[in-house]
Amino acid sequence: MSSFPVVRLRRLRRTPALRRLAAETRPHASNLVQPLFLHEGLTEPREIGSMPGVYQHTRDSLRKAAVEAVTAGVGGLLLFGIPVHKDPLGTGASDPDGVLQVALRDVAEEVGDATVIIGDVNLDEYTDHGHTGVLGPDGDVDNDASLERLAAMAVAQARAGAHVIAPSAMMDGQIGSIRAALDAEGFQQIPIMGYSAKYASAFYGPFRDAVESSLVGNRRTYQQVPGNIRESLREVDLDLEEGADIVMVKPAGAYLDIVSLIAQHTDVPVAAYQVSGEYSMIEAAAANGWLDREQVVLESIGSIRRAGASIIITYWAAEFASRLER
Repeated sequence: MSSFPVVRLRRLRRTPALRRLAAETRPHASNLVQPLFLHEGLTEPREIGSMPGVYQHTRDSLRKAAVEAVTAGVGGLLLFGIPVHKDPLGTGASDPDGVLQVALRDVAEEVGDATVIIGDVNLDEYTDHGHTGVLGPDGDVDNDASLERLAAMAVAQARAGAHVIAPSAMMDGQIGSIRAALDAEGFQQIPIMGYSAKYASAFYGPFRDAVESSLVGNRRTYQQVPGNIRESLREVDLDLEEGADIVMVKPAGAYLDIVSLIAQHTDVPVAAYQVSGEYSMIEAAAANGWLDREQVVLESIGSIRRAGASIIITYWAAEFASRLER
């Protein structure tokens, strides 16, 4: 066996060009997905207080942000709607003229097939109680009644121009229910990206500001227990059996072990969501001069890719795509 001084690993680290040439894993712009928020009724885009640099958009500013992201080379856009009116059933979620369907039509009209347009299927923005499904008489989320609403929402999004449907409600059977509804309406070609391992995480806090969540309490009866590993594999297997084309881990940074495990476990694309809390922590530290913002952002995105995610949802997608290869 060769040994020092014959083997000198620093040789391949000596210059930037050598480091690029020998890189084992490198995220590309096409791996990134940019989340975007349309707020019904806004006349000017509004920065989200707990997520500096991220905005609730008007229809015009959403179109502009979509074009900017596509120009930067991002692989996809994940759209969220923020309605003015909420009710117990989240009826706006499946309304053909609801805010998210408007967003999907506008973005599809603006960028066409230049990127992948993804619709989030979740009732939490639309319900006055803030849960991801409808409530039963006991006050808990009624799983099976919620499936009907989620399926209707998915079909409305497909009709509005979504290229991919992404159910994030964490209801048992949601993938199968949505797949059946899409197929029945002639949308057999629309893929489903399942939020398969979505944990009951405290890292979601700023996102709830972004969508003006009405939630009181928590979502622990349906989101996954943070300490569980085998449960993630069961969730993934069930989603794949029901017809998921892509599976996701959320959050990404604190669950890189789960990203890696699932990437080795399955042969479908694995997505990971670098969530609002991860974004806001880095932005806050950088604003205080404690971190090199650009290097930390790129390192955090790279770590998700290294763990095995082929799709990385991040609020930095459009900004940092231009610094990555296409």
